[in-house]
Amino acid sequence: MTARRTARTAPAGVARIVVVRRDRAAPTGWTTVVRLLGLLPGHWACHPEVGQDRVVLRFELTGAADAPAVRRAVSRVLADTALCGWAEEPGA
Repeated sequence: MTARRTARTAPAGVARIVVVRRDRAAPTGWTTVVRLLGLLPGHWACHPEVGQDRVVLRFELTGAADAPAVRRAVSRVLADTALCGWAEEPGA
C-alpha cells in the first residue's frame, strides 16, 4: 500500500526550461523569475536557478503537468510585454 501511494505522488519527471536575456535593457534574471513564476500556474512545483542573464526552471511533472504543457505555458508567458527581452534558449 505504501509503495503504491508513493508511486502516485512521486514526480513523473522534470521539465527543464532555460530562458536567457537577449536585450540588455530588459530586467535582470531576479526580476524576471518573479514575473515568470507569477504568470505560471501556482500549483506547479518549480525550482528556479537564477542568474543575471539566465534563468533555469525545473518543473516537477505531476498530474496534468506534462513537458509539452509546461513548454506551451512558458512560451505564452514569455510573450507577455513584461518579459520583453527574454527568450527560451533553444535546445536547452
